[in-house]
Amino acid sequence: MLIQQVSTPALTVDMDVLGRNLARMAEVCRRQGVGLRPHTKTHKTAEVGRMQMTLGAVGLTVAKVGEAEVMAAAGLKDILVAFPIVGEEKLRRLARLARTCRLLLSLDSEAVAQDLSRAAVAQNSTIGVLVEFDVGLRRCGLEPGPGLVKLAKVVESLPGLKFRGLMSYFGVVWGTVQERRAEAERVAELVALALEPFRRESMPVEIFSGGSTPSAEFAHLIPGLTDIRPGTYVYNDLNTYYQGVCTLEECAVRVVATVVSTAVPGRAIIDAGSKTFSSDLLGSGPKSGHGYVVEAPDAPLVKLNEEHGYLDITHSQHPFHVGDVVTVIPNHVCATVNLHDEILTIRGGEVAGCWQVAARGKIR
Repeated sequence: MLIQQVSTPALTVDMDVLGRNLARMAEVCRRQGVGLRPHTKTHKTAEVGRMQMTLGAVGLTVAKVGEAEVMAAAGLKDILVAFPIVGEEKLRRLARLARTCRLLLSLDSEAVAQDLSRAAVAQNSTIGVLVEFDVGLRRCGLEPGPGLVKLAKVVESLPGLKFRGLMSYFGVVWGTVQERRAEAERVAELVALALEPFRRESMPVEIFSGGSTPSAEFAHLIPGLTDIRPGTYVYNDLNTYYQGVCTLEECAVRVVATVVSTAVPGRAIIDAGSKTFSSDLLGSGPKSGHGYVVEAPDAPLVKLNEEHGYLDITHSQHPFHVGDVVTVIPNHVCATVNLHDEILTIRGGEVAGCWQVAARGKIR
């Protein structure tokens, strides 16, 4: 079946592009001497997780316990939960998982460490801990400084826990190549401040996990970095494109949609709205619109209702007709994938198979 013949709207991934994206990031890490611990938040599938491990990833990253359970059930057993998990039920599940997996958890408070310790002891398991610090995003993480060592020592003193190192998220590294390099250099200064108290205390930091897709090429600038956690790179999207991190041809995921109405002058309506695409606006480039129409770049996707996507065709040279099939590169691929139960695999313009997006909706 050709891609133009699928029932729409449909999420698709070009397998050749995906393969090149995976291999490229693996090489970026090898060249810079850092490990790859990719975040599964983008693809949410065991199939891509296996590909990443086959290409030499040191483990996988997830955000939620449910995602960790999906990956572990698929036989992917080296997992970092890069989120401060709170709540007795979730911590119990996490501690149970640690009995069969090599598990790491990031945290930034003694309260979470205490609760995690109790859960680990109850399940007779051991959980590795990364203490998180902030490099400017102001989301989670302690400030670089003595507080990191203090929390690390608390973790090390608690039964069922083992301090393994530090974690930070380089989400502030964003923008053009020049902007990203400058921000990576600023991050490097904060990282040095975070690591210095551990050197003074002669406390080893076995793991220092950081990174993101936009910052991946600057990993060599960050002192002590042992692995990075890019996620978006597997598929790429308009945000990565407008930062110069990829080309449009390297955007592996497209949403296939059908034009269902041209009745309103200057408008073409497609059968894909906010239940198909992420509603996130662009954080880079023009910072407007909801996706890039490959067949008609001059017809911006300007608005989303639940089931309707509005193309502004006022100045388009493309002749739109009811029944036309278009492919759209989303602004934010991670959130778009999470709206779909399945993703069609494409080779040479034809449907080759179908993957279940097994970790979609695993928000607990």
